[in-house]
Amino acid sequence: MEARPDAPMAWRLCGNQIKLWRQAAGVSREELAAEAGYGVEAVRSMEMGRRRPSQHLLQVADSMFGAGGKLESAHQYLEPDKYITRAREYMAIEAEAVAHHWYDVLLIPGLLQTEDYARVLMASHCPPVDDETVEARVTGRMERQELLKKTTTLFSFVIHEAALRGMVGGPDVMKGQLNHLLEVGQLRNVSIQVLPMGQGAGPAISGPFSLLETADHRTYGYQEAQGASMLYTDLERVGDLIKRHSMIRMHALDAEESARLIRRVAGEL
Repeated sequence: MEARPDAPMAWRLCGNQIKLWRQAAGVSREELAAEAGYGVEAVRSMEMGRRRPSQHLLQVADSMFGAGGKLESAHQYLEPDKYITRAREYMAIEAEAVAHHWYDVLLIPGLLQTEDYARVLMASHCPPVDDETVEARVTGRMERQELLKKTTTLFSFVIHEAALRGMVGGPDVMKGQLNHLLEVGQLRNVSIQVLPMGQGAGPAISGPFSLLETADHRTYGYQEAQGASMLYTDLERVGDLIKRHSMIRMHALDAEESARLIRRVAGEL
């Protein structure tokens, strides 16, 4: 069986190196499995890149094959990705953007999420991921929020009221999340607006999206839905998203009214 096409390249490269070192040392897969205390199929999966090579296997293989630390040192490059691969290009642009406009319907935007709220979302990923991956992705999301400290960058968020009332993680998690919105909304470079129920029906229910403006006056549009992601650069598509965002903001409450609504919803929990 071949390696999974979606397996991280680092897994596949490391697994192949284990196999090559094993063959050069004249050690069978069965012998390696026995020495490491794994089943033969588990070792096969690691060598084929279908499963992440464990630190224990790398240590045992390094010792058995006389690799002098070359195999064991690979473990640091096999940690779970903090970000889903498809979002990396977007985040690279996000890090350099001078203005960020975000609209979300059912969830709090990632840059505004608390650690507890983010962890609930990551742990609910389908198909499921292991605990280590969940924690790595939560860490990545929290690290992204350092962008909000760039006071020369404008952050404009419009959040549908439905996202405020979604019980992600239960009342305690949601209350902490809503209070966090009120806190972040005080930053002078951050604007948080709420789109009330029943407003902006057309563009408001078409799903979340974001717009990034760069220092060289380029604007990018980005959307994610059910595992698919789209990064737009063409003027027509980006122009459509700009018009949609303008219409949504037109129907949204201003920052002060939005803060009052957020405070009221938090008080109901």
